Order: sequence, then C-alpha cells, then structure tokens
Amino acid sequence: MSTSVVRDASVLARRNLEHIRQIPEKLTNVTVQPLMFVLLFSYVFGGAIRVEGGTYKEFLLGGILIQTLAFAMMQPATSIATDLQEGVIDRFRSLPTRRSAYLLGHYFAEMIGSIVTIAILCGTGLLIGWRTSASILSVAQGILLLLVFATAMIWLGLWLGIFVRSPDAVMGIGFIIVFPATFVSNAFVPPSSMPGALQWFAAVNPVSVFISAVRELFGNPLTPVTKHVWPIDHPVPAAWIYSVALVVLGVVSAQRQYKHRTTE
Repeated sequence: MSTSVVRDASVLARRNLEHIRQIPEKLTNVTVQPLMFVLLFSYVFGGAIRVEGGTYKEFLLGGILIQTLAFAMMQPATSIATDLQEGVIDRFRSLPTRRSAYLLGHYFAEMIGSIVTIAILCGTGLLIGWRTSASILSVAQGILLLLVFATAMIWLGLWLGIFVRSPDAVMGIGFIIVFPATFVSNAFVPPSSMPGALQWFAAVNPVSVFISAVRELFGNPLTPVTKHVWPIDHPVPAAWIYSVALVVLGVVSAQRQYKHRTTE
C-alpha cells in the first residue's frame, strides 16, 4: 500500500470523523448504546440465568462485544449508501485521489469507532464486576481477535452499503442477517435451553464460535457444548480461520462492488 493511498485515505477518514463533530448524536452507536446493553443485560437477566464456573456478568461480556461489533456493520453501510445516493462519490472521483482511498478512509474512521466501543464495553464490564482470569498474552490475543472481527464487519458493511440501492434498505437487510445470527447463539443464554433445531443452529453459527473464543481467551465461563462440531469444540483456531476468511471476503467484495458501481 503506497503512502499516497494512506495519505488520501487519512484525509477522507478525517472527513467522516468531522461528521461526528457536526452531529454528535452519531456517537451514541459507540458510546451510549454499548453501555446500555451491558447494564441492561447484566441486571435484567443476571439474576435469572445461572452460569457454571463463573458469574453471568463474566459470561455476558464476550457475547455483548461480538454482538455490538456485528451490529456496527450497519453504520459504514448507511454512510456509504448515503454518499452514493447523494452523488458524493462522483465528486470525489473528480479529485486527484486514488480510487481505493475512499473505502480505506471509511475503514479507518469506523475502526476508530470500534476501538472506542471495545474500550467502553470492557471498562463498563470492569465497573460492574467482570474480570479476566487468563494470562496477559491470552487477553491480548482476545483483544486482537476482536479487532480483526471488527475489521471484517466493517468491510462487509461497506460491501452492503455499495450493494443496496438506498440507505433505507441497509437497516432492514442488516437486521435480517445480524439479528438472528447474534441472538440464536450462545451470546446471552446457554444453547442447552433452546429447542434441538436451534441448538444445532447455535452450534454451527460462526457468531457462537467468535463468542466462545473471546470467552476462552479472557478466561471467562463457557457454555456446555450440546451439539459437537469442530468449530465450537475448538473455538479459538476456528475463530481465527473465520476472521481471516471474512476479512478477505469483505475486502474483495467491497472493492469489486465499488468498482462496479462507480464505473456504470
């Protein structure tokens, strides 16, 4: 990646971040919303769900982290769909910037938001009693896995924003994909409480694998495995395989779709 592309992408990322200064309400997705999720789920469900080997608060945080980062894909999708609809990208194409800098600038800006989200969730978790019982290296690997997962979600969000024809379509399509994937998983309750068919879905669901990997790396309690498949039995290596595959899929798909939409 040339320095000129990085420089152009940094300028475009600053443009996206300037929107936050003008419309501070956009920060609610990475500040207030994650905070509310942690507090509400901890104190609403915390007394009703028993977790083996730890507390529900320790069990919860891995699920909230992955769920929040997964839903965050809709923010870049909405932003890029809005730019396409309003003709902003056509104006950028008339400037002496590299074609790839536009998407990279969105990625830089959204990644900053994801880092803030992870920090807020972990900080809130510490305040309410969440703790890690793993080594520093294991926790560091867990944070790195979250960052790679966030990267995958951002690039998939960018692809979605280019694929749809209007910003209004982003929310509907995003919820259809992300909502069942995050809730029919081991994020908030042990899959053993679900009907048999949903237990199988939760077992093969990549979201469950990511959540189990984060919990294992942080030394937090895991859910008993009721349906044995290789990814859920070996969540850490499986999560890294999924992460790399999703990043490659997202980057390649977003770049190809962007080239297609901007050369019509």
